[in-house]
Amino acid sequence: MSTPQLPAYEQVKAFVKGQITSGALQAGDTVPSEAALQQQFGVSRMTVNRAVKELATEGLVTRQRGSGTVVAQWHRISSMLAVRDIHEEVLERGHAHTSRVLRLETVAADAALAQALGVPVGAPLFHSVMVHLENGVAIQIEDRHVNPAVAPGYLAQDFQTTTPTQYLFACAPLTEARYSIEAALPSAAEAKSLDIGRSAPCLVITRCTVSGAHVASQARLVYPGARYSLSGNFQL
Repeated sequence: MSTPQLPAYEQVKAFVKGQITSGALQAGDTVPSEAALQQQFGVSRMTVNRAVKELATEGLVTRQRGSGTVVAQWHRISSMLAVRDIHEEVLERGHAHTSRVLRLETVAADAALAQALGVPVGAPLFHSVMVHLENGVAIQIEDRHVNPAVAPGYLAQDFQTTTPTQYLFACAPLTEARYSIEAALPSAAEAKSLDIGRSAPCLVITRCTVSGAHVASQARLVYPGARYSLSGNFQL
């Protein structure tokens, strides 16, 4: 099953968003001109203009008459609790990352999921459940629901060779993330998958990632407290 190709204007948007989220373009930097984007992607000026207009509507860029388009300023406290891929975290520690896919399916959005992802109740969502391991030891359960509108090829991916985070970063560049963090006991299924007891405390992160005008996914990440620590800093 092949991954459907994004419309041309969405490809242009994804490129510019990727430049912003990767840090290649900072607030106040000039975005490549419409003429340059037209030449790079081999599309019409109207297509590029639509992409830039939508980026401006989403608040990512500001169009300034006579001086082009620049990356918008974000006047708020920024969190350095970065959205990171578990695969990269494990590799940075010099260890081996593997994963097991427990579920990969389409489900109907219940009321809570519909509200979180901004879709109608009953709308189809992609659902994956995975266990991530470090040197063969389970360190995270990832239970994720994905909006098909931003990641139509999600179910066709081989998550033994890539991760959901890596795929979503590529097709739905991150523009915002929302977190909640709590301590909790694992469910029976979670305890079994993590090979821990039901009374073992866990760190649970619920994270919604936003790509432009859409919520791309909601993930429930469960970590055994004895095997994982969370760190970060905040700055003005």
